[in-house]
Amino acid sequence: MGEVVVNLRLENPIDRDMFRRGLLKEEDVRSLTTRAIADSGAVMLVLPQEMVEALGLPDMGKVIVKYADERKEERSVAGPVLVSVINRRANVDCVVGPPAGEVLLGQLPLEAMDLLVDCNQRQLIPRPESPILPLLNLR
Repeated sequence: MGEVVVNLRLENPIDRDMFRRGLLKEEDVRSLTTRAIADSGAVMLVLPQEMVEALGLPDMGKVIVKYADERKEERSVAGPVLVSVINRRANVDCVVGPPAGEVLLGQLPLEAMDLLVDCNQRQLIPRPESPILPLLNLR
């Protein structure tokens, strides 16, 4: 089994809304495409600081993160950011990672898009119960 690497499209949803209302040109909507590790062991989306800045995501506060080696560190949270992958989308906040760090697609955005990490095939897949649209529990 290996890493599951996916292509993500990231977009500033506030910019997109301003475009829809005629207050911004479409070419001014901040967005980017990047590769990410789909990591169901991570909780949130993690974006390097330079991507957060390029997307113009506002600061949402702080969290303590715990790494695989048990280290703990205070990191900023920014957002929201619109994440798109394999025809699924979700607005989520992200942990601001160190410059030039890895992009991680964690459990919260995966659940919001109703996607599973298939380690054997090294890909993201929709849950079998919801192949067309995300199926979200509301209990």
